[in-house]
Amino acid sequence: MTNSKLELRIIPLGGLGEIGKNMTAYEYGDDIIIVDAGLMFPDSDMFGIDVIIPNVEYLREREDKIRGIVITHGHEDHIGALPYILPQFGVDLPIYASRLARGLIEVKLSESHLDDEILYTVAPGDKIELGVFKIEFFHLCHSIPETLGLAIETPYGLVIHTTDYKFDPTPVDGILTDEERLRAYGDRGVLLLLSDSTNAEERGFTPSEQEVGRTFEKIFAKAKGRIIVATFASNLSRVQQLINISRRFDRRIGVIGRSMVNNVRMAIELGYLDIQQTNLLTVHEMNNLPPGQVTIVCTGSQGEPTSALVRMARGTMRQLQVHRGDSVIVSAMAIPGNETMVNHTIDNLFRREADVYYQDLFDVHVSGHGNQEDYKHMMALTRPHYFMPIHGEYRHLVLNSRLAEEMGIPAQNIFVLESGNVLAFDGKQMRVADKVDNGYVLVDGAKVEEEGGKVVLRDRRHLAEDGVWVAIVTIDAQTGGLVVPPQLLSRGFIYAGNGKTNGLNRAATGVIRDVVSHARFREGLESELRDRLGRLSQKRTGRHPMVLPVIVEV
Repeated sequence: MTNSKLELRIIPLGGLGEIGKNMTAYEYGDDIIIVDAGLMFPDSDMFGIDVIIPNVEYLREREDKIRGIVITHGHEDHIGALPYILPQFGVDLPIYASRLARGLIEVKLSESHLDDEILYTVAPGDKIELGVFKIEFFHLCHSIPETLGLAIETPYGLVIHTTDYKFDPTPVDGILTDEERLRAYGDRGVLLLLSDSTNAEERGFTPSEQEVGRTFEKIFAKAKGRIIVATFASNLSRVQQLINISRRFDRRIGVIGRSMVNNVRMAIELGYLDIQQTNLLTVHEMNNLPPGQVTIVCTGSQGEPTSALVRMARGTMRQLQVHRGDSVIVSAMAIPGNETMVNHTIDNLFRREADVYYQDLFDVHVSGHGNQEDYKHMMALTRPHYFMPIHGEYRHLVLNSRLAEEMGIPAQNIFVLESGNVLAFDGKQMRVADKVDNGYVLVDGAKVEEEGGKVVLRDRRHLAEDGVWVAIVTIDAQTGGLVVPPQLLSRGFIYAGNGKTNGLNRAATGVIRDVVSHARFREGLESELRDRLGRLSQKRTGRHPMVLPVIVEV
């Protein structure tokens, strides 16, 4: 008998109101399960930040209740945060993933020197029990093999967590989304459906991966030189397509870029790619074989500064250069926030006189996410009582909720949440209960900035916009008076060769002398200098540099 005092709590810690950083916790009584642990790429104004990960403070405080982490598939926005999150817990958390996703996670944990003995393999049709939660896995089509949807049996009924999916009639691996099982769940009764929303703006069904293959074939038939294809390192279905097409056109294939090389090696060892490691081109062969016999698959589809494609486009990769006559295919859509970096990379490729194929002009990429009709078909199969759109910007969630209304789900049974909101069900009523701490956690190099991350980021934005103005003030330790004239330095604020600079510096020197003469030694001196110099800068230049007084006592 269900304890009516307990609630089923569903807590999205990422992925709602944003693209990426997917992570959802399910909580009931003394049991918590976590679905996915992804990262998100930073916006262009997040200077020096490498990635963004979910805030797991709520989970850390309840780590004794966590029964496991369940992974739906191996994309970065679903597994990329694991190396940063796992060390934050004082207990080992078992991780359940498909064979391929497990291999990708093992690569990540190995690179971070973390233990991979916590990994367990699951497959479609498998069932596991984690506390009160009973989970059955089913197959979904996506742009990576072995994507798993979750049928979660809770004390109050069945919850379907779809992750990313589409209904592709001709997937690369030949395995269709399991509509029969989804229909069976609908017949059994689905309490709540959590469904992908990424492409809720797009009408119809998402085109099949085979359409990309046809575009590739046209490019291969036309190309005389090398063909270089940039895609996500985890998009192994795309890599297999390129292996197949290269064989048909008598080309050999090689890979470059650390994550691409590691993932392809792992996929070959596990049998997910139909090629032998010894048959892959070496860098020497990429450079010296006849160009018409070479295909290169690399990282860099998102314009990542250190990726292979970006370095080739800039001409800074010593091992491999882009030459006139090469055909370069950017086989991915730019993730929101990455558009500028992707465009710069494409411009640089054109400067190198390559033939460039990208999504704005050619069908070189098909989304792994469903369109509106895919989403409606999922609702028709599962026929849920309640609906919660997940994975997408806020507008995507709202648009998906409207599709749910079109499919006959009552508006009062549809819940559009953002990351951090808590959806609770007590057996009678579904409601938005409260909100948990969900601020961005920023990763800067190997350092995870949680508490001070926003302050550091704000300072970096300030420096980028208005620069820094340093005032070095040397005072007598006994009298508090100036020992030598103040020294003023600026970076990114005013150009030293500008004629106005001398006038501003003279005015600043006068301000400093005045402040020092009225100060009681160091008491309040720094804050007064910062305030007075800031006002002077605003009045004279209209800008707000970061003012850094440096007080030296002698």
